[in-house]
Amino acid sequence: MIESRRYGELGLTWSLGPVEWKRALLFAVPVSLSILGLFYYWFAVADRYAIFLYYHLGATPLCGLTGSRYWMSGLVASGAVMVAYTSVSWLIGRIAAVRHRDYSSPAWWHVWMLCVAPLVFGIPLITMTVNWPTLPFSNATACVVATLVGLAFALVPGSCAAQRPSELGWLTLDGVGLMPSLLLLRAIELPGRGIRVSAPVAYLGALGGIFAGAIWLCVTTGLRAWRRKSPPRASTLFALGLCLSYLMMPLVHHLTTPTEYRYISAASNFFAFSAGLQFAAFLVAAILAIGITRLRLRLIRRRI
Repeated sequence: MIESRRYGELGLTWSLGPVEWKRALLFAVPVSLSILGLFYYWFAVADRYAIFLYYHLGATPLCGLTGSRYWMSGLVASGAVMVAYTSVSWLIGRIAAVRHRDYSSPAWWHVWMLCVAPLVFGIPLITMTVNWPTLPFSNATACVVATLVGLAFALVPGSCAAQRPSELGWLTLDGVGLMPSLLLLRAIELPGRGIRVSAPVAYLGALGGIFAGAIWLCVTTGLRAWRRKSPPRASTLFALGLCLSYLMMPLVHHLTTPTEYRYISAASNFFAFSAGLQFAAFLVAAILAIGITRLRLRLIRRRI
């Protein structure tokens, strides 16, 4: 029999009892402190010339390119939280399972809401008052917004890791199939930006990435059918693709740079310059997620 379909893959619960808020607070405190600690290190302690590549290829401390590195630090911090929070949730879930106890992790939005106030206050306090140059309000606000958006996605996989770790593994495999659409479609604008790549090569890379992602999703569909795994929601699949593309990859990029120049990437390495093209990347990934989900449901109905 095929596993019963569950739509709570990512812990979308909406309980409002005081006990749930108290449990969420136990996670929100270390999450907030971790993010603020990273911001303090990057902006107050570390060598900013290395972290943000001041004057690299003519970039100045307050130019648009460097400004994107500032708010990308929020996504890197959120990526670090995603890895740590998911790992801790998995460990707690496994300990509870060994002891034959039920464990329900706090709703991600409970934890997120408890983190909002410390981050909204703490990030500008750090970035606008320490080291040189202190950030103007607009840059500090961009850091806050990027961090809060990234953190919302970073907290989502925790519940699945605690309660259904195998399903999180399958979701991650599926999410990989959306990464080429989200990260490579922007290649079509590179020739117009002075990047040494011809237009045909750029379009081949963009369209080839979409095709490769679709093939990957078809392969994981076959594996799910073989293992009798029920498909996730399209929205769940899309969210995992965003987590991998815009949280995990910036973190990996940061950690794999040379130790003496462990810098934070510019936004242009992950996002399109054009808002319209970036929206198109989101749209293509969403269409893939919806299309593969419908295909999987159709295959299940046919089998039954």
